[in-house]
Amino acid sequence: MFISNALNFAQKELKKENIKSNIIDSEVLLSYILKKERSYLLTNQDSYMISESLLNKFKDLIKQRKEKKPVSQIIGKKYFWKYSFYINKFVLTPRPETEHLIELSLKNMKNFKKNNILDIGTGSGCIIISLLKETKSSRGVAIDICKEALNVAKYNAKMHHIQNRIKFFKSSVDKFLFGTYDLIVSNPPYINKINLKYLEKDVINYDPKISLNGGKEGLEIIKSVIFCAKKLCKYNGKLILEIDPIQKKRVINILKKNGFNNCKVFKDYSHKERFIVGTKTN
Repeated sequence: MFISNALNFAQKELKKENIKSNIIDSEVLLSYILKKERSYLLTNQDSYMISESLLNKFKDLIKQRKEKKPVSQIIGKKYFWKYSFYINKFVLTPRPETEHLIELSLKNMKNFKKNNILDIGTGSGCIIISLLKETKSSRGVAIDICKEALNVAKYNAKMHHIQNRIKFFKSSVDKFLFGTYDLIVSNPPYINKINLKYLEKDVINYDPKISLNGGKEGLEIIKSVIFCAKKLCKYNGKLILEIDPIQKKRVINILKKNGFNNCKVFKDYSHKERFIVGTKTN
């Protein structure tokens, strides 16, 4: 079977399950099986003949995707910002909208200075690792309550050769009291626990619930992050949070009560008010 035939087959199978990303998913999975770039698939659609053994492996991956398993967990990696990260069932799959958190962080960091950065709930480490890759003189600390998630983040730090500039701690945010920071970032669980059952199957069935469940009103972990940042953020330091847009006013009020002012809200790539930047003023 030629590449074009395999892709057409896969796209039709995924369409049956109403998977909107059927085209890109098919291409990514076939690239993974053939160990070829996606660009190669597009330029050799009718000249490259896929062996039967590789075709069967490809069909198995398509079957997994039809069951709504995320592509990142099928192939064990996800591209985020400019880099590739190892992903497994213990960490939240990085979302494209979270890349905007990287942009905001870089704009709010002090140029040519050694910034101390804290990432709360690091998961795969994609946020803190991306920031350290972009700011060569900075150092980072990453915390997570899940030991398995920290193992993933440590692996990614080594893969990107920044393990000497980052420290990892297994800790809940409520109990963490190490260091002071110029920048604190977090993509905390912010989904109201009542709404978890309404999430897409590829999210609720495969992403760790601990990374999704924000408790009552989705604000429990956000509050803890802000309380932690109140103690550890330097004067004029920044706290950058990813939130549910409906939480904007509540989160700003909590920030102001805890010494963060000049709060600015930024939209994600879907034009939803997804990020808040607060400045520690007292």
